[in-house]
Amino acid sequence: MTDKPALRVERTGPGGVVARVTLARPERRNAFDASVIAELRTTFAGFEREAPSDLRAVVLAGEGEVFSAGADIDWMRAAMALDVEGNEQDAMAMAEMFEAIATCPVPVIARVQGAALGGGMGLCAVADLVVAESGAKFGFTETRLGILPAVIAPFVIAKIGESHARALFPGGRRFDALRAQRIGLVHEVVEGAASLDAAVDAAIADVLASGPTAVRAAKSIVREVRGLGHGSSKWHTARVIARQRTSPEAQEGFAAFTEKRRPTWAPDAD
Repeated sequence: MTDKPALRVERTGPGGVVARVTLARPERRNAFDASVIAELRTTFAGFEREAPSDLRAVVLAGEGEVFSAGADIDWMRAAMALDVEGNEQDAMAMAEMFEAIATCPVPVIARVQGAALGGGMGLCAVADLVVAESGAKFGFTETRLGILPAVIAPFVIAKIGESHARALFPGGRRFDALRAQRIGLVHEVVEGAASLDAAVDAAIADVLASGPTAVRAAKSIVREVRGLGHGSSKWHTARVIARQRTSPEAQEGFAAFTEKRRPTWAPDAD
């Protein structure tokens, strides 16, 4: 008898172009340990090698009642016995996992129910679109354990800004989905599991209706212009749109629009 995998990856959509990555440790509230961190990193690193026609969206979810409670308590307990160097290696592995998700070439849609706490907040921060059930709870709860949200900080601050991070990091208070939406961590709040699935499906449909290379370029440009000065960003964005306008995908998109038909990349209507 084999152990149940802690991470499940399924392919759905036309031609399997949607990857559904599910944390499958409901008995541990989908908390992650060293093996889950390694699996997530390897999985998302693999997505980097897939062609635009083969992978168009990723859904990140948690099995059971909780999206992710962050780090597994047994793994954290073991880390307490490590020296500084060992803890640095552990933390770096987690940072590289978050980076792999953040730089996934296609949109990552997080489906959040129950709770996203600690490192689970990091998963929300590196997702491109976060859909949450209205009853979900959120919190940077690390300080309640005498530690701090350090590894996730660059990703979270990029998402919610320094002001909200300064208000929420030190105290570790939990808050609801509406506050998470107000600060920019969550993008859509819905009522009930059925509505959560429907919202995720609608987000996938939006991506599949758009050109595969255009979607990737649109996601990439957000990171590419970050930190560039006005002059540099002006020239960079001009080059990006020039290349895309002359691509076969753009030619097909404009032809489909003028001919009032679906572009070749769009799925048939149900």
